[in-house]
Amino acid sequence: MELFLCRPKMKMESFRHCYWDQVMLTLLSVVISNLGISGGAIAGIVIGGAVTGLLLLALVLYFALFRRKKVVAEVSLLPHDQFTQLQHGCGSRLSKGSESSPVISPRLTGITVDKSVEFSYEELAKATNGFSIDNKIGQGGFGSVYYAELRDEKAAIKRMDMQASKEFLAELKVLTRVHHLNLVRLIGYCVEGSLFLVYEYIENGNLSQHLRGSGRDSLSWPIRVQIALDSARGLEYIHEHTVPVYIHRDIKSANILIDKNFRGKVADFGLTRLTEYGSSSLQTRLVGTFGYMPPEYAQYGEVSPKIDVYAFGVVLYELISGKEAIIKTNEIVTESKGLVALFEEVLSQTDPKEDLSKYVDPRLGDNYSVDSVFKMCQLARACTHENPQLRPSMRSIVVALMTLSSATEDWDVGSFYENQALVHLMAGR
Repeated sequence: MELFLCRPKMKMESFRHCYWDQVMLTLLSVVISNLGISGGAIAGIVIGGAVTGLLLLALVLYFALFRRKKVVAEVSLLPHDQFTQLQHGCGSRLSKGSESSPVISPRLTGITVDKSVEFSYEELAKATNGFSIDNKIGQGGFGSVYYAELRDEKAAIKRMDMQASKEFLAELKVLTRVHHLNLVRLIGYCVEGSLFLVYEYIENGNLSQHLRGSGRDSLSWPIRVQIALDSARGLEYIHEHTVPVYIHRDIKSANILIDKNFRGKVADFGLTRLTEYGSSSLQTRLVGTFGYMPPEYAQYGEVSPKIDVYAFGVVLYELISGKEAIIKTNEIVTESKGLVALFEEVLSQTDPKEDLSKYVDPRLGDNYSVDSVFKMCQLARACTHENPQLRPSMRSIVVALMTLSSATEDWDVGSFYENQALVHLMAGR
């Protein structure tokens, strides 16, 4: 094997390296000559070594990138102190909410957000006049809601604490993947100092406000049936037309919004849980609102789409009576009773229609059909059955409410959710 001559005028250090390279090559050639290894074998050894090195390098790079992605996903919604310690080299903005003690806020990472806009804190603060009391239009369990006008569109901004990151992420994931006429539309989000979700603005507030006064107009019976149908369609969509399916877990009249045309939209998906397609039930921690929880959920924590069905049945009773899910029956002793138990007593009588009028919302006056109200009661009773397996699906409820709202056809509540012809018709719409 020939030695490679070093080029002249090289620096001394480079010359030393070249000199020792020649020495090593000379020794290697002597060893190979003594062993009698052919040139082809030498080439094979060199190529094999190169391939092995490339494979090792590829594995190292793969695990390094995989680990980095995993770390980013895990720390994306950590509290401020943990996040800022782990995040390195990423820019962050200062919240203007408190100029005396600025807060370094994390950027939202690790999730895919489709069809929504990321707003800056400055833009949201300007649109709400610094989140003033005058712009506040609601208060929920996970934050306050403010009216705003953003980019020539009316909006409602929910401001949540950083501790509500799970609820924020749950709602963000659902509303960026699920789009339906009867589900409130998400416009965008912001993660700076606090967690912000930006929704379309719904002009007429929520159903609870209309049923219990609060300066809202009373709803006629046909409008109540239509709002029930709209809400059922929204729930049917997340139960049966998404993979995996979604369970709302906090259906109540306060979470059903009413737009300017008095159509219903299901809102507040902060407690939403995903279940694998085809699974019947699973267990989880207890969340939601008392008065709307079915027995299997309140006692054993079992979750399935049928817990939404039960809660929807309670909402139907609210539409009929105008009362809250839990009412006081004795002011002196402070006794309470749920609407489910109250209506069960009436519907269990031999002729329930006689006493049913006592429980109809007095704001309706005489402007309702007793037969229509009775059928709505029967539907609510089926939804709130103690056995979840005997409750109808949301698709069947939609079929029943469509028929009830038409007021031109009669239907038998005992078999409405067994009518496969109607079910197949709804599936193909």
